[in-house]
Amino acid sequence: RNQLLQLAIPLVRTHGFTREALARSVLALPSPHEQPLSDPAVSSLFGDGDDARRTLIEGWLDHAREQMKATPQPASVRDILVNRLKANEPVLPLLPEAFALLASPASGLPPLDPVPGLKHVSKIADDVCYITGDTSVGPAWFRRRATIAAAYGAAELHQLTSPNTAYQFLEHALDVTQKVDSSVSEVGLFGQYVWRSWAGIIKSSGVLP
Repeated sequence: RNQLLQLAIPLVRTHGFTREALARSVLALPSPHEQPLSDPAVSSLFGDGDDARRTLIEGWLDHAREQMKATPQPASVRDILVNRLKANEPVLPLLPEAFALLASPASGLPPLDPVPGLKHVSKIADDVCYITGDTSVGPAWFRRRATIAAAYGAAELHQLTSPNTAYQFLEHALDVTQKVDSSVSEVGLFGQYVWRSWAGIIKSSGVLP
């Protein structure tokens, strides 16, 4: 399953975050199949309906983080986050709908689920802190990750709507959040900030009202 998921990730550029991309992954095996996977086979391996698409989106996000981790060292927080934003560029038009799908619970309740968005930016922040050798402990550990996550979340939202100025915006967002980091200890502020950015991404997709 994981091998097929990895083979499907490059197909996102041409086939989108679709069940078709997953079905065609078997055509890229070392000993390729003659035909794509059947729809029942895709469901069996990756999930029914849109759950299969969610599996592909999450696999792509994990792959993009692995690319980010390959940033040549030594590197600053900005350098690492720039590389993560660059990973979005080949599929940028597809990301608003992908994020909207992640935030849409299969049950329909609640209307928008903030957890996938928070996990997305939190994983990136955690990786950045690991790469840069951050040694913060206690409240400072949370604040450091919160500010990086907030800056990246805001920059990614900006990238979806104004890609030409995304990197300048990232610089600005890092400056702003570092000032917050030095004066604010409430981690709750981070959650509110990221959720507003995540909701903005979903609204910009036009998929959800």
